[in-house]
This record gives sequence, structure tokens and C-alpha cells, in this order.
Amino acid sequence: MSDTYSNPLDDPAADPFEIAAQAASDITRLTGVEQHDIALTLGSGWGKAAELVGETTATIPATEVTGFSAPALAGHVGSLRSILTPTGKRVLVIGARTHYYEGHGVRRVVHSVRTAAATGAKTMVLTNGAGGIKTTWSPGTPVLISDHINLTGDSPLEGATFIDLTDLYSTRLRDLARTIDPSLDEGVYCQFRGPQYETPAEVRMAKTIGGHIVGMSTALEAIAARQAGMEILGFSLITNLAAGIQTTPLSHAEVIEAGQAAEPVISDLLARVIGLL
Repeated sequence: MSDTYSNPLDDPAADPFEIAAQAASDITRLTGVEQHDIALTLGSGWGKAAELVGETTATIPATEVTGFSAPALAGHVGSLRSILTPTGKRVLVIGARTHYYEGHGVRRVVHSVRTAAATGAKTMVLTNGAGGIKTTWSPGTPVLISDHINLTGDSPLEGATFIDLTDLYSTRLRDLARTIDPSLDEGVYCQFRGPQYETPAEVRMAKTIGGHIVGMSTALEAIAARQAGMEILGFSLITNLAAGIQTTPLSHAEVIEAGQAAEPVISDLLARVIGLL
């Protein structure tokens, strides 16, 4: 692996799975936890859930772990946390998401997922803040992801790697979530490249092809999680109605504000769902 690369994942000759294994080894060393059972990526609005899942036994800066980058987005904490749930499960909480629009390449986008799998996690819970296309969803509504449409034009899979994405977002886990809140709606998530928000025409396109939620994360991570053999549960917090559905201009401040307002309720929901996993 060349020393000229600031991040080992940027070296095209490097094996991303070997780097994930090294990162998992770093996490074991830094947290003192040999194996994790569940991984949880906290997107915008979901941060307080980590406080409710269980007892935090270790918190480490993500930048101390091989291959991780400092988050570029306000609202992401840039740390990894090991939590012990009341039922004795170990949860690895990922507060350091690399977004596709940062331009670092797909390997770095999905590194957290591959690292979580290398720590032993069999379940991947992916959360995000996103725009809603259904007019019945108001800002602050949590929605289960039932499927996705990957509009990035990219994939974490390299070479002749063919992965079945049927039931990518586990029906079993969605049903489990509804035992906590039977009113949870679900929808198809469309990942756009970003960082610009979608145009009204793009939102209409997403609706026409079967989308209900628009955002800039999650789909690539879910593909990598499936490749790693993990069972996936996805949640979107609807922070705003998408462009053309909402009549006022979109802003990142609005996303943060909606997330903060909904955080106590959705964090409690997520912690209770994780308690069942």
C-alpha cells in the first residue's frame, strides 16, 4: 500500500476488505470489545438515540480508526461508540458517515459498513434525514425504507460481483419495528448524488419511477451491507417535503431544525426497536 495516499482506501491497489478488517481490529483495541452484534449509522436527526440504546462503554474519535475520515457535515459527531444494551447485545454506533457528494469515492462511503461487518455485526441499521414526496408526511415523520433506487450511477461492488438485492431492507425487521409503532409508514428511498437538493423535475421523476423519499445517502451503504451478509433496517426522518411538493425554498438549516424538533420522539422509537433486535 503506497504511503502517498492520506487514506489507505484511496489506493486503488488496496483491498478495501483488508482495510475494514484493520479498522475492526482498531475498534477492538480502542473499545476493549471483541465483537459487536448490531451496527447503527446515525443520520441527521437521529443522534439522541445513542443515549437511549443502552450503556456507552467506550467512545472513540473515528479518525483514530483506519480508513475513517472526519465528517464533513454539521450534525454528524465524528465518533464511534460501543454500547451495551439491557439485553446484553453490543451495538456499534457510527456517527462518522462519509457522503458520496464529498468526492472521496465509494470505498470510503461504505467503509463504515464493511468495518461494522468485520467487527461481527450481523444487523445494520441505517438512518437518514430526507425529503418526502408523499404529501401526507409532515416534517418530523419517521418512515421505514422498504426499497431503494440508486441514482448515483455508482456501486460499492467491484468487478464481476453479483449480489441479489431482493428484500434488501428486511421485511422481518420492518415488521418488528411496527410492533413498536404500528403507524409507521414505509416508502422507496431514492439516493441522488448531491450535494445540491433535487429540482422539482427530479422529484417528479423520482415519483414517476416509484420513489417516495429523496436523499443523498444510505443506498450505497445498504448494498455494501448486503454484500457483507448483514440484515438491514432503514429509517428516514422526513425533514421536509421535497422540492415542488413543498412551496418554500429548501435549506440545510431547515433539515437540522426539523431533526432537532423530532429527535426525542424518533430516538425513543429507534432505541426501542433496537432493543428487539
